[in-house]
Amino acid sequence: MNEDEYTKLIRMMNSARVVIDNDACEDSTVVQVDCVKEHMLLLQLVQVLSDLNLVIKKAYITSDGNWFMDVFKVTDREGKKLRDQKILDYLKTVSILFIWPCMMFLEEWGDISIFVSSLESTACSLTSFRSTVGILPSKDYTLLELTGTDRPGLLSEVCAVLNDLNCNVVKAEVWTHNTRTAAVVQVTDKSTHGAIDDPNHLSKIKALLFNVLKGDSDSSTAKMTVSVGLTHAERRLHQLMLDDRDYEHSVVAEKLKKKSSTQVTVLNCSDRDYTVVTVRSKDRPKLLFDTLCALTDMQYSVYHGTVDAGNSEAYQEHYIRPSDGHPVSSEAERRRIIQHLEAAIERRAYEGLELELHAEDRIGLLSDITRIIRECGLSIRRAEITTEGGKAMDTFYVSEMSGNLIDAKAVDSLRRMIGHAALKVKQSPALSPKPPEKANATTFLDGLLKAWWFQGFVTSYFLNFR
Repeated sequence: MNEDEYTKLIRMMNSARVVIDNDACEDSTVVQVDCVKEHMLLLQLVQVLSDLNLVIKKAYITSDGNWFMDVFKVTDREGKKLRDQKILDYLKTVSILFIWPCMMFLEEWGDISIFVSSLESTACSLTSFRSTVGILPSKDYTLLELTGTDRPGLLSEVCAVLNDLNCNVVKAEVWTHNTRTAAVVQVTDKSTHGAIDDPNHLSKIKALLFNVLKGDSDSSTAKMTVSVGLTHAERRLHQLMLDDRDYEHSVVAEKLKKKSSTQVTVLNCSDRDYTVVTVRSKDRPKLLFDTLCALTDMQYSVYHGTVDAGNSEAYQEHYIRPSDGHPVSSEAERRRIIQHLEAAIERRAYEGLELELHAEDRIGLLSDITRIIRECGLSIRRAEITTEGGKAMDTFYVSEMSGNLIDAKAVDSLRRMIGHAALKVKQSPALSPKPPEKANATTFLDGLLKAWWFQGFVTSYFLNFR
């Protein structure tokens, strides 16, 4: 019996199991998964939890031979147990789908909703993305992937070009890190409200976006190809920035490293042929997902692991092996693991000013918003753009273009131009306090008269006393 047949037999004899328990833990919902071990499985399961906006408080990962067991203690964003039965049923159903034997194809699909809908459709051809600016024609939208050198106003320029080319941005995610930027953008044709399938139109989009991305720098910083496939946006952004080598040291990278609280150590566990990776960093949503993306992209599998995010600091410990099964032996490889993990964690960890936009969607709205942000002297470091039911729900993480604290007057001007009801501002250390208002001439005169009166009163009192 060859290895493939043996694996199939193991699957048939040991059916996968997903258990969701709300009684086992006082403050969390416990999700336990038992199944045959697969290289991509752990990442896919954490991706399910992250896409549902669940917070992983603790996790225990272990594999014995070919069997894998994961236990996650999760809550919603408010720190409460999962009580909605629809969410619980959905979580269990999708988790089972991910550990089904046919999930060998999920490395190409990525997005849960795409896969679930595909179960009802006919078979189709899948090709993985390998591009830095790729275009995918589909029935609903056209998918653009962009990478290049970051600069103030770049997103505004991209949105302006797309608007001029009759493209409406329906969804997008933009990351910047260490002078690099990457974006995954879904656009539709303004006239048809569907995907752009005209080859000439697509060629024009590619040419103009290439000119915007390269700017005044070498064109090698903005590569592009045409691809066919489907993708999970955040998963793909990690791959795009990794391919663009955003982890390499630079003056900007050294400044970020000094400010970062992330600590990564890599040690060998010689008695069991594992490499032990520990990560300490400030806790935040999707932290475990970002860590596993980096390890998976480096072709490492997690065999055992512990995650504890109970306090403001998160702790992760992973026992890993590369695809060849041997632990890390060189100092260069240890440095590579540390660099890649630090970059994966820092890409999403921006702590600047957060702006939330809720407004009626319209053609050209994103182009106008990003232009106003640029005109107010602010630079977009990260963005999450969504349109649903005629509503625009966008989040922008911004900083002052020169790196200084953001002037409160610039924020006031921004809200006045966009609309106070539409734009909400979350206060952060990036926002400088408003300067105290200067006293006018009347206030100054009143104070002077009070001082004279008080002085006269004191003089008169002491003369009378004597």
